[in-house]
Amino acid sequence: MTRQIHIRSVAVHRSEPAADLQRRALLRGAAVLGIVGAGGLCASRARAADLKTGQPAPPLVLHTLDGRSIATRDLLGQVVIATFWATWCVPCREELPLLSAYATRHAPQGLQVLGFSLDEAQNLPKVRTVAAGLSFPVGLLESPWVPAYGRIWRLPVSFVIDRAGRLADNGWDADPPEWTAQRLQRVVDPLLARSG
Repeated sequence: MTRQIHIRSVAVHRSEPAADLQRRALLRGAAVLGIVGAGGLCASRARAADLKTGQPAPPLVLHTLDGRSIATRDLLGQVVIATFWATWCVPCREELPLLSAYATRHAPQGLQVLGFSLDEAQNLPKVRTVAAGLSFPVGLLESPWVPAYGRIWRLPVSFVIDRAGRLADNGWDADPPEWTAQRLQRVVDPLLARSG
């Protein structure tokens, strides 16, 4: 099997603590070592390439900060946005309030947003602080490898699942990947307008 990893550089912002910058440098180094150590390219993009809009969405389970488990298979009949983010990701911090407000406005129409944080356990207090200001459930992702979605190598990235459980928007194809009011209106509003 051919395996590959794609790493996208994240712009360095002066306001980011040195520990976060060091962590990212270590992650990049580990990813490069993983490529060399595996003797080839990793499967993340190969798996992600298998994602097809209009086909059944691979299942996801969010293990929330308050101990619940929310599975996308249990959300049939709703439109689901699975968003992957981190507290150290500047575009994520800009996107989350917009997504939270949108989720609040459209919850009566059957919208559910699930927030998967890629922060490490030691950053849990920061994640809890961000999550307290959001209208949707949040959980820590235990690994950047998500079955069938591949390695979460770019943040933010989101996937939209329609009411029938089909992948309606593949975040790997989104350019730019951040949600904007216009992109939410173009991608999600039509799904909410459909009854099934």
